[in-house]
Amino acid sequence: MIDFLRGVRGWRRAGLALASGIIAALAMPPLDFWPLLFVAFPVVLLMLEGIEKKQRLQSFLLGWGFGFGYFIVALHWIGFAFFVDAEAYLWMMPFAVGGLAAAMAVYWGLASLCVTLSGRRRLPAALVLAASLAAFEWLRGTLFTGFPWAAPGLASDGMGAVAQTASLWGMPALTLLIALWAATWPFIFSGPRLHRFTAVLIIAALPLCWAWGSYRLQNGAVADVDGIRIRIVQPNISQDSKWRDENARAIFDQLLEMSARAAPDGMPATHIIWPETAVSFLIDESAVAKTELAQLLGGNKILVTGALRRDINATGDGEDNKVYNSILTFDGSGTVVARYDKWRLVPGGEFLPFEWLLEPLGFRKVVTVPGSFAAGPGPVSLAIPGAPEAGFGVCYEAIFPDHFVDPQKRPGWLINVTNDGWFGNSTGPYQHLAQARLRTIEQGLPMVRAANTGISAVIDPYGRILSSLPLSESAILDTGLPEALPPTFFADYGELILGLMLLLVLGSGFIL
Repeated sequence: MIDFLRGVRGWRRAGLALASGIIAALAMPPLDFWPLLFVAFPVVLLMLEGIEKKQRLQSFLLGWGFGFGYFIVALHWIGFAFFVDAEAYLWMMPFAVGGLAAAMAVYWGLASLCVTLSGRRRLPAALVLAASLAAFEWLRGTLFTGFPWAAPGLASDGMGAVAQTASLWGMPALTLLIALWAATWPFIFSGPRLHRFTAVLIIAALPLCWAWGSYRLQNGAVADVDGIRIRIVQPNISQDSKWRDENARAIFDQLLEMSARAAPDGMPATHIIWPETAVSFLIDESAVAKTELAQLLGGNKILVTGALRRDINATGDGEDNKVYNSILTFDGSGTVVARYDKWRLVPGGEFLPFEWLLEPLGFRKVVTVPGSFAAGPGPVSLAIPGAPEAGFGVCYEAIFPDHFVDPQKRPGWLINVTNDGWFGNSTGPYQHLAQARLRTIEQGLPMVRAANTGISAVIDPYGRILSSLPLSESAILDTGLPEALPPTFFADYGELILGLMLLLVLGSGFIL
């Protein structure tokens, strides 16, 4: 088999690369078949050994095929959004899903090319592959607004206590470690003694990470913040009805009714959380809505809700008004007292990349507002009456490990509002939740997550889901607010340790 993989050529090599990527993608939540990475990476590495240094295009295409198979499976859930208004958008689905997977695979092709250009073989090649892939995955999450969804580090969601090491070095470094473990284990059994010893040390880090994470969890009791009772409202509004004008009143009434229900345990909520764009109208500009909110809140409750909002231009003529995807905080009188504007916008959803080129070809954003959404200034911690200052994330902002919280003012908790109703009962909402969990571990902060159709949850600062609401269910969730931990190593130093680990692994690949 080893000789076959080194010697395979043509369509067989392309097919094996594609199949390896498909297999590797099954490591993502909710399947969490992470041991399959330990099959896919050695297969790709052996095929790379059969490519000569001068065959650069062949090396790139091998890695690209590996990445394309991975991303076409890991990101297939995006296609569900195009069924919401199939008549208008379904024709765009293969271009969007296939094009995105093809673009993301370029990073993996470049990582593969780095291995061939290095001239390394066997264990050194595995080290170069892991370091190159981690470096290009970091670039994938950074360049062109970034899109780090389905980074291999997310496989730690299924690896139990290993995920706790995100508090030390974050998801990007977990990508490096997981690629290292998956690619180097075969060299425990063959090669020079130094190579075998090095492989043993690398693999030994896996149970050590698990043991450290288990110890951290066993000693991780978290109390609730005194005097705070959170109610998460999950209305489960279908996407095909949410944006119809004739449904606006009924949806608002449903949110009010669910928010006003008596608490099952007799402990009334102090803070109510609604999901992303909970209502389709501009709630902060509606006098009627604010009056009814004041009645709901009774002078002493607080509402935090996802909402569309706009900045009216100086002339007030409606032209060039900026529209934001925001989180608004209303006090007990129905007055907006805090406002957060989403700053990481979804390409193709909230803005159209290369709009000047694609719009004439018939491409449009999935979310319809005049023009594109405007971006906010960045992460910020804001005062929430009666609660610690909060950090915010709207929808997919929770997938970014960097610049997730205000670097100047550490919050006491995180609020993530989202609307995963676009993606139905697919893998997307589960992966989204898993990434939100990693943010809590990285920062040592609890998170309250309100989703329109699920999965709403309260997550403690160790990433443990204390309570949640399933997909496609209309329900409320009453809960306390867990206390925050002191800043983690990752919260203090960010991705500095990733750079040091990359230098160590890449240097070892050239020294051995």
